[in-house]
Amino acid sequence: MGRMHSKGKGMSSSALPYKRSAPSWLKITTGEVEEHCCKLAKKGLTPSQIGVILRDSHGITQVSSVTGSKVLRILKGKGLAPEIPEDLYHLIKKAVSVRKHLDRNRKDRDSKFRLILVESRIHRLARYYKTVRKLPPNWKYESATASTLVA
Repeated sequence: MGRMHSKGKGMSSSALPYKRSAPSWLKITTGEVEEHCCKLAKKGLTPSQIGVILRDSHGITQVSSVTGSKVLRILKGKGLAPEIPEDLYHLIKKAVSVRKHLDRNRKDRDSKFRLILVESRIHRLARYYKTVRKLPPNWKYESATASTLVA
């Protein structure tokens, strides 16, 4: 599959194990995994960062194989999910940093073009999240108020 705003056609990605059950050597319970997830979310970590920490520090390869539900669903059940989706949050963060760069370097035309591409991705993703009701229907991205969203 091709990229949206570049000419790359990379197909590489991580391969999940065939077995969907938890490994036999893992001696951690569902409750302990959920407790770890909630503890890390209260520290302000995103669901993907929580998954990386659980994988690297606690040896939990796939949270869904142990608990039966993904990290974000666990956090939603506990009321700790982020208010805007993670991918949209990172696009907004990138747009804010590019805009800050453009304030210092006004003649950087390439960054101005890249900002247009990033913001078009934000609008496209926001439109999708409105249709699947992950964002309220009156939510709108504005560059003036974007820095408060990611602060």
